[in-house]
Amino acid sequence: MAEVVTMPRLSDTMEEGTVAKWHKKVGDKVSEGDLLAEIETDKATMDFESFQEGVLLHIGIEEGSTAPVDSILAILGEKGEDISDILEGKSSSESEEKDEKEESKEEKKEIKDEDKKEDKSDKKEESSSESRSKESTSDSSGDDRIKASPLAKKMAEDKGIDLKSVKGTGEGGRIVKQDIDNYKESSVPAAQTELGKESYEDVPVSQMRKVIAKRLAESKFTAPHFYLTLDIDMDAAMEARKSINLISETKISFNDLVVKAVAASLKKHPAVNSSWMGDKIRVNHHVHIGVAVAVEDGLLVPVIRHADQKGLATINGEVKALAEKAKNKKLQPAEWEGNTFTISNLGMFGIEEFTAIVNPPDSCILAVGGIKQVPVVKNGAVVPGNVMKVTLSCDHRVVDGATGAGFLQTFKGLLENPMGLIL
Repeated sequence: MAEVVTMPRLSDTMEEGTVAKWHKKVGDKVSEGDLLAEIETDKATMDFESFQEGVLLHIGIEEGSTAPVDSILAILGEKGEDISDILEGKSSSESEEKDEKEESKEEKKEIKDEDKKEDKSDKKEESSSESRSKESTSDSSGDDRIKASPLAKKMAEDKGIDLKSVKGTGEGGRIVKQDIDNYKESSVPAAQTELGKESYEDVPVSQMRKVIAKRLAESKFTAPHFYLTLDIDMDAAMEARKSINLISETKISFNDLVVKAVAASLKKHPAVNSSWMGDKIRVNHHVHIGVAVAVEDGLLVPVIRHADQKGLATINGEVKALAEKAKNKKLQPAEWEGNTFTISNLGMFGIEEFTAIVNPPDSCILAVGGIKQVPVVKNGAVVPGNVMKVTLSCDHRVVDGATGAGFLQTFKGLLENPMGLIL
């Protein structure tokens, strides 16, 4: 008996998926565990293995097409089996596509009808012009009237084309539909070229961008945000990093120091390591830190698990490996789920200060700016110093101002006295 294979839910945030590639074609035999297709979710492109076996009788979603979770992905059964009853129960999305195709046909038909009317009109006007005298067909030198068919005028108006710049190929230089279709802006003399012309391009929204938009909008408009900004003296952290990198095979980054300092601070301030659950607040005793990574289609947040129990070299290796996977869309669900706190670092892009939107289910996110050399006062004297600004965005349902401030003070103390992170 034929079995329906539906679009799987491959992540907790997935609502629809795109078939990136089919590894089987209609008529192929499929065994349980065979790689059936590659599915692009909002966060990664993942292999989808068949849980059934049989002959692939129908492909419901073509390569490059997108459909909601639980839509018909494929139908497996015995060779030659009748699946018409199953196909009749397809999702309404297919009927909508059919309607769109029918509308497209109607539009094409209307265009053809207009073309026919235009041709008839042209023929009538041509025969009329032939019956006129020679004087009436030639324009006098003082006649500035532009000759154009009604359809050509309408098309020029819709496209923003100045008829004065179009050369007519109809009788007596009359502008017809074909002239508007073939019009190219480059053909306009330089003296007549319109400056500052507006243009735009509509880019389809990717699955990842749709989910980012939905989740962050929900966070911003549901969670009452407030922000705490602090300056951190990075002189000692810079010296510590330099010393570590002189003796270590792994070259530690400032981001690694930030991750480690955040992890240690969260253990001392568990209220910041919490989540709003509606009727309760979940205080997490484990520390899983999400590190925001910019990718082509948006933003991914791979997770460093139990970051408080890991050394700087381990954190460095994991961040690099997960960032590479994120950019290649090879992250697995276990690598992007379960964060209890998030860090967004734009310091490497020269950004000095910014605010970030809380990344659910976290109650806080730390926005990290770049290190800037500025005059500072030390021991009563103005000297050069290296300062890094950080901003903590908090969900006020979970974290109060004093709680967030206490976390930042601990974080600041660890970076200004980094031996506590090494020992």
